[in-house]
Amino acid sequence: MARGGQYKNFRVAVYIPAGVVERMKDPQWLQSTWETISLQLKVDKVYIETYRSQHIVDEQLLEQVKKFFLDRGVQVAGGIAHTSADARQFETFSYADPKEREYVKKISELTARHFDEIILDDFFFHMSKSDADIAAKGSRSWTQYRLETMGDVSRRLVLEPARAVNPKVKIVIKYPNWYEHFQGLGYDLDQQPKMFDGIYTGTETRDPVVTDQHLQQYESYQIFRYFENIKPGGNGGGWVDTFSVLYVDRYAEQLWDTMFAKAPEIMLFNWDLLIPPIRPGERDAWKDMHTSFDYDQMRASFHGSGAVSQPTMARVAGYSLEQVDQFLGKLGRPIGIKSYKPYQSSGEDFLHNYFGMIGIPVDLYPAFPTDAKVVLLTESAKYDRDIVNKIKQHLRAGKNVVITSGLLHALQGKGIEDIVELEYTDHKVLVRGYSGGFGAGNGSELGNNANSAVVFPEIRFLTNDAWPLIRGLASGNGFPILLMNRYSKGILFVWTIPENFNDLYEMPPPVVSAIKDYVLGDFPVRLDGPSKVSLFAYDNGTFIVESFLDKEAEITVSTTGGFTMLKNLVTGEVINGQPAPARSLQQGLLGTQRLSFRLNVKPHSYRVFMEAK
Repeated sequence: MARGGQYKNFRVAVYIPAGVVERMKDPQWLQSTWETISLQLKVDKVYIETYRSQHIVDEQLLEQVKKFFLDRGVQVAGGIAHTSADARQFETFSYADPKEREYVKKISELTARHFDEIILDDFFFHMSKSDADIAAKGSRSWTQYRLETMGDVSRRLVLEPARAVNPKVKIVIKYPNWYEHFQGLGYDLDQQPKMFDGIYTGTETRDPVVTDQHLQQYESYQIFRYFENIKPGGNGGGWVDTFSVLYVDRYAEQLWDTMFAKAPEIMLFNWDLLIPPIRPGERDAWKDMHTSFDYDQMRASFHGSGAVSQPTMARVAGYSLEQVDQFLGKLGRPIGIKSYKPYQSSGEDFLHNYFGMIGIPVDLYPAFPTDAKVVLLTESAKYDRDIVNKIKQHLRAGKNVVITSGLLHALQGKGIEDIVELEYTDHKVLVRGYSGGFGAGNGSELGNNANSAVVFPEIRFLTNDAWPLIRGLASGNGFPILLMNRYSKGILFVWTIPENFNDLYEMPPPVVSAIKDYVLGDFPVRLDGPSKVSLFAYDNGTFIVESFLDKEAEITVSTTGGFTMLKNLVTGEVINGQPAPARSLQQGLLGTQRLSFRLNVKPHSYRVFMEAK
């Protein structure tokens, strides 16, 4: 039975863990929960888990649950969570143990008997250090051992046995949100996407403060784009849960940001978590401001029926997704400042997401983007042994490269001196003030001296060789925050990153704007204002600004291309622009003339625009 009236721009899937599948033995519970969820959310697909934590679901039950959903026009797929036991610190199989290997193989075969599509939940990694693993590892590093082991496990225990049982089965690997550390636990972003039929992205970022990972909100967008660049067209969707949500808007934000990345499907984890009543959480500061997630409007949009008398978390998802479905089809291909993160790399972990949180859109690639006018490189680029030569080639082609202080440190003594002689020292500087300039003479103050103190590493440079465009001030002395050096036809910029990445948010807006002068260059749209306001840009003149702040934000958006107006794609409102202040050589490198628009963004809200003439 086909289903109509679904979302226009994406599919909605719900994951059903093995323990919840067991509860579906009760047909009344299954029917009642289906009514609760489907009344509030348009469900296209469910993923029915066959195994988790030493529990294999009965095959007859799998078929019963499959039939229930197929009879209602819902697509079905299987799921596997490769956990060997329930534990808060997780526990994976020991893949050096023959018995456990055989067990994993049987799970693959069983699941393939019942489903033509299987997704591996994000426990398909290797953390065991059993005696068998220690012996099998030998003299290899844990990273090397685990990468090689999980490559073998992928082929011999999952793909080959599943395909032997069901030759048409499609197997998808879902990757978690901790991509910087994948290689250390056996996830291989280089080889596995080539082995599997598809990949899937964990876009759950939860709360950036109280959770142990401290993931920044922008990652819900950025990680999907990164994985899409790894397997173009093969990234099946983003995956969000309701965990560690201190205010209900945070759940909506994760859904929105996944959709802003143009994910074709959103996976909601999990069935059981869509049933509880809604808890608004800590949102008193903006509860009466009619923000993008308008709580009262969400409740008013709920129309109960029968036993479903109150909205649940399913309505939060439904309301949030209905909003963005109105305009997603009008957005083009996502664009950003191109950055390069080699396979199996780490360094300045997750820094790209902090850049996104200060309004610099990032487009992360697993290969050096030679076509980009500006390439942004963090410390993780050190894993490319040829990175200095690639930087040189880019500069010789008349293009610019921005490297962070972390990458400078990593390349010190490894060839970067052939471009510019700088010294990353062991000294740390407590900075409270900032000044900017372009060449010799007096600098101009950026912000004021009442700023929060920020600790930076000290970088030494040769006068008249490298030029400090932005300086941090400490007790009357100046230290480079952004250096430039001309090499061949291009310019190398060195961006000094605070010791604590969160202190990027403590830098005054004029300082961040000055950095953007050089990092963004002639990028078609630019955002200036407070930190924790992000920009999502697309190649057809559309863009989104989203604030993660608890208070209203005043921002300036400036565009290129001769457009004179912005049209709000949600309300239809038209805003006229004004010429942006001209930039002189003393202020920086000449860029494209821009038109400027002053905007306000409500707390935890977004605004969507299209450029118009």
